Amino acid sequence: MLDLQGYGPSILGGALLTVEVAILSLLLAVFLGLLGGLAKISSNPILNGIATVYTTLIRGVPDLVLMMLIFFGGQMMMNNLSDWLYTKFEVDVFFNVNEFTAGVITIGFIFGAYMAETFRGAFQSVELGQIEAGKAYGMTPWQIFSRIMFPQMMRHALPGIGNNWLVLLKTTALVSVIGLSDMVRLASEAAKATHQPFLFLLPVIFGFLLMTALSEWGLKMLERKYSAGVVKG
Repeated sequence: MLDLQGYGPSILGGALLTVEVAILSLLLAVFLGLLGGLAKISSNPILNGIATVYTTLIRGVPDLVLMMLIFFGGQMMMNNLSDWLYTKFEVDVFFNVNEFTAGVITIGFIFGAYMAETFRGAFQSVELGQIEAGKAYGMTPWQIFSRIMFPQMMRHALPGIGNNWLVLLKTTALVSVIGLSDMVRLASEAAKATHQPFLFLLPVIFGFLLMTALSEWGLKMLERKYSAGVVKG
């Protein structure tokens, strides 16, 4: 491993932190995306309306603005809530929105909106006849979802999920703005201290490229799995 004038180990630690933020954010985004996608195809106007407002609002606000709002504004709201609880009920509770939590929640919340649109289109690609056949066989709603809808939906959704994941991976660089010591922040500080930006920022670029290459390999494996038995014309 390159020592990078003593900064190498800390930047490597920052790279691992970046991966943690990205994976946890992806899990949250997929969860919110599934809920949002199901809500958008729901016949319930309330659920459909909430999902529509969520996807429209989130996709229209810059990621950096949301991140700072959740980190700084969220901490202020938690402090106000803590003061109110103490004043009204003498309950002394302290809430802390740290940089890692704020970064994961913000990125997951943002990309949940994009995932919702991806899943909505994928769910609508599943033939209604197969769903009706599942109901005719007496399947429960969960069995219809897990055995019929989800496997076929994933085949249609994977390209969109892959694109969202790769963009999400690059978006993790924004957590450096709120003070999280990811590899972008640590490399930037080292570059400023030594006046050698290429020495420290180029490894960061190659780090992201490596993660992208591994991600694309993994996505191809998933596409092969969920495309099993499908005849390509």
